[in-house]
Amino acid sequence: MASGLDNYFGVHEQALRLRSQRTELLASNLANADTPGYKAKDIDFEGALRSAMSSGGGQAPVLKTTSSGHIGDITGSSLDAWVKYRVPHQPALDGNTVESHIEQAAFAKNAVEYQATLQFLGGKSKSLIQAIKGSE
Repeated sequence: MASGLDNYFGVHEQALRLRSQRTELLASNLANADTPGYKAKDIDFEGALRSAMSSGGGQAPVLKTTSSGHIGDITGSSLDAWVKYRVPHQPALDGNTVESHIEQAAFAKNAVEYQATLQFLGGKSKSLIQAIKGSE
């Protein structure tokens, strides 16, 4: 069940987490631009955010282990279902599908959206603190 703060901050907490994970994925693509056979990946951001909001937080389910011999959840994230391979416009002869200009543009756009989400959350936090302290 969502708390009052979850309702106050809304979708932005989950969006910030997803944008952070997308930043790591895009950076990995750029780092492997010259790796033969590397397949560029990206996140279906809208689908992942919709799923996170409908599941109440976007956390992966925690598996119960009833014996010390059981192996716990090794995925660590429910994001895996939303990671997709990028279809290249011009694939390289070595099988690498990273197109640096597309990855750089996606990275820059994601960074701007991440910063906008941070600023929005900062403004909401300041408003909340001001409401708690009372107007001066």
